[in-house]
Amino acid sequence: MPPDATVRPGWRGGRRRTLAPYAFLAPAVTLFALFLALPIGYAAYLSLRTVKVSGLGLGKGARTEVWAGLSNYERALSDPEFIASVLRVGLYGLLLVPTMLGMALLFALLLDSRRTRARGFSRVSIFLPYAVPAVISSLLWGFLYLPAVSPFAWIAERLGGDFPQLLSSDLVIFAVANIALWGGVGFNMVVLYTALKAIPTELYEAARIDGCNEIAIAWRIKIPIVAPSLIMTSVFSMIATLQVFAEPTTLKPLTNTISSTWTPLMKVYRDAFTRDDLYSAAATSVVIAVATFALSFGFLRLVQNHAFNQEK
Repeated sequence: MPPDATVRPGWRGGRRRTLAPYAFLAPAVTLFALFLALPIGYAAYLSLRTVKVSGLGLGKGARTEVWAGLSNYERALSDPEFIASVLRVGLYGLLLVPTMLGMALLFALLLDSRRTRARGFSRVSIFLPYAVPAVISSLLWGFLYLPAVSPFAWIAERLGGDFPQLLSSDLVIFAVANIALWGGVGFNMVVLYTALKAIPTELYEAARIDGCNEIAIAWRIKIPIVAPSLIMTSVFSMIATLQVFAEPTTLKPLTNTISSTWTPLMKVYRDAFTRDDLYSAAATSVVIAVATFALSFGFLRLVQNHAFNQEK
């Protein structure tokens, strides 16, 4: 009898079934490690280093990488340009997030109403701007903002009115927020509309029997039930405001009111690729990553303590 004849017939098949999930997970884990975990770790390493220049900085060995400790973080957190960019993005988020989510919730409620017609066309029309890349939408809106080429400026001139300088220092933050609003309402609307479609219709029928109209049903039933989805989209939108980059960067050549440090990520890009200061850029990136993680953790706590209390 062969040595392995005593092995149970199903043992090898069971082992294959045990290893199969890991085989399916291996590509995703590998890609995560190579393109996310390792870059984050390398950025954290660079944030603790700096360059020591000897003499004029010329010749071999004149520039050496040395340990810097937390000095890069101290410079990043005390940099007036970085603080100004954070405050600017904070104002940008205060303008964008409530408006975007309010419009998304309104559209979702209207699409879920019994009296709404052409739901499919309306849903696609509202969602379609989200499919347009941010760079393309920024270019489109940028030319609409310029009085020399904007059809809105031509119409305002023919009507005898004045077209506002949307790229001026006072209004440019509204111009940037409008681009994000145009693209973000559709995505959040789909999330909220999907949550609304999961509500049992029996609740609506019972409410109508009790004399509730569509507004009362929306206020007393729909909005409270989709609160977890509304909280999720709110936090994700706040996280996205920390990462705003494409819109102001694309508009920057069209106006001198947007500096190279208008947002925190634009400052990271300038430090890394214009000033060749990878160490300061890495420290600022880590600060942004920590802030993003803090918002994500706050989202989880918020959802656990408030959004899902109805399930307990």
